[in-house]
Amino acid sequence: MHPVRIAPSMLASDFSRLGAELARAEAAGADWHHVDVMDGHFVPNLTIGAPVVASLHKVARVPLDVHLMISEPLRYAPDFAKAGAHVLTFHIETCANEAAARAVLRGFRKLGIERVGVSLNPDTEVERVAPILSELDLVLVMSVFPGFGGQKFLPEVLAKGRCLRAAGFGGLLEIDGGVNRDTIAACAAAGFDSFVMGSALYGAADMGAELAHCRAQALAARGTNSSDTGASARGSAQ
Repeated sequence: MHPVRIAPSMLASDFSRLGAELARAEAAGADWHHVDVMDGHFVPNLTIGAPVVASLHKVARVPLDVHLMISEPLRYAPDFAKAGAHVLTFHIETCANEAAARAVLRGFRKLGIERVGVSLNPDTEVERVAPILSELDLVLVMSVFPGFGGQKFLPEVLAKGRCLRAAGFGGLLEIDGGVNRDTIAACAAAGFDSFVMGSALYGAADMGAELAHCRAQALAARGTNSSDTGASARGSAQ
């Protein structure tokens, strides 16, 4: 099993004080920082670009998990690689076919990205990513429709996690959208090991206590003892 990784989503942070928000998440036990990049085209919202990611990289003490919710991931991938993305994930929906998806993967690999991932929306069949699973380090399953934070968790997507594990996918399996203390156990039981959490953490009165509680819920759901902590995840090259 991969260590449980909890990635607070910067989309839910206070953008007027990003450096302090990164430090707060790290003090709470964050394993990664999840950074949503939106272009106003693939999703109906705009967030941040590579220059901001580069600034975050200068002060972050844990890796940046950069999620490209943009129409042309390969075009902009060099900027995010240079900016310091540890994980770089693109959406399978941006690719017309398997050949196009493989071209994006090859492009990311040539840039030296440490972990390459692919994401799929709630209404995208898991079969879309099946042909490229052997080339992926991570699959990110959206449990809300991308574009805005604070949406309600869609439990039907958990079947995708079980399907990917049944198909033999041994990489990291991440879930994003509505993950909180009430949903994380079901996610872990379905095979997910990496959890993007936004308002559930950044909006908590005690971020550290909330993160620790959610981590314990995930560990219990998959039958892992409490020695599997964020510290072990951070120590294993994330």
